[in-house]
Amino acid sequence: MSSALTDLFPLPIVQAPMAGGVSVPPLAAAVSEAGGLGFLAAGYKTADGMYQEIKRLRGLTGRPFGVNLFVPQPEFAETGSLELYAHQLAGEAGWYETGLGDPDSGRDDGYDAKLAVLLDDPVPVASFHFGVPSPEALAALRRAGTVTLVSATTAEEALAVERAGADAVIVQGVEAGGHQGTHRDLPENDGAGIGLLALLAQVRETVRLPLVAAGGIMRGSQIAAVLAAGASAAQLGTAFLATPESGAAPAHKQALTNPLFTRTELTRAFSGRLARSLVNRFVREHGPYAPAAYPEVHHLTAPLRKAAAKADDPQGMALWAGQGHRMARDLPAGRLVEVLADELAAARTALSYYEEER
Repeated sequence: MSSALTDLFPLPIVQAPMAGGVSVPPLAAAVSEAGGLGFLAAGYKTADGMYQEIKRLRGLTGRPFGVNLFVPQPEFAETGSLELYAHQLAGEAGWYETGLGDPDSGRDDGYDAKLAVLLDDPVPVASFHFGVPSPEALAALRRAGTVTLVSATTAEEALAVERAGADAVIVQGVEAGGHQGTHRDLPENDGAGIGLLALLAQVRETVRLPLVAAGGIMRGSQIAAVLAAGASAAQLGTAFLATPESGAAPAHKQALTNPLFTRTELTRAFSGRLARSLVNRFVREHGPYAPAAYPEVHHLTAPLRKAAAKADDPQGMALWAGQGHRMARDLPAGRLVEVLADELAAARTALSYYEEER
């Protein structure tokens, strides 16, 4: 990986930015202090809310960290399907004694205002999900001293990231928890996701940029595997979701290893965009009918998800989780980084011994 990024953190471990209140400053600080790269998630926050979290994080650590932004999405025109979905969710609203949210609560997530904050008061690293920032924005961030990373889920998307002028690609396999970072979320592509190792090989042969591997990584041995496959670092989300520093709801953390939740599924049920969640009642009942309408569905279901979390009811929550969720460990974030680093070193030692024996 380019020295612009590798010089920032000694261990090839990146804590994924998980929006919705999970990637809070104490989590990012703990990861950065342990030698990884901690991340804040600006998604669903106001520009000022993002700025206040950055200030708080800077008070907790002097180490480098990153901030993630959502790229604005194209307009959604099929209002009829959205109205039908709202009608279907009426029973949920009655059950949780709350109303549905306003689907027209905002489309761009305050993107321009957040970008202006990052240019006015630069952070070490900025990453982007759901698309590619303009070449002008990426160039401005570079001039400000910020290293830029952009998610890609195909080799073609990675090429677009390279052409726009980003410093590195986050290669997101279909195993990843939470939202897929596809640049164009088309229903006809549902089920076409690529596994991380296969995707790494394709992207490595397509672009010259450094790669950060993401998707289902829970152990140091898996980090070793993606490094051997051409990545320069690994990004882990679900592994850090279970830590005490994470801002995830207790019911969400417990569900990761609860035998009641046996598998994950890509669903549009909660946000209108494909995202990997533990399969609960909400996913089973509403996933097949949710339209491809992001962020409209996200706004629509927000009060339901909030009420379910308040009631400590995991059956109505968005239980974002990667395919390796059963391997989650209830360790402090800093200790988890240390354990992952030890596992990585052991895997590398074993590989070296094997090659010497050959």
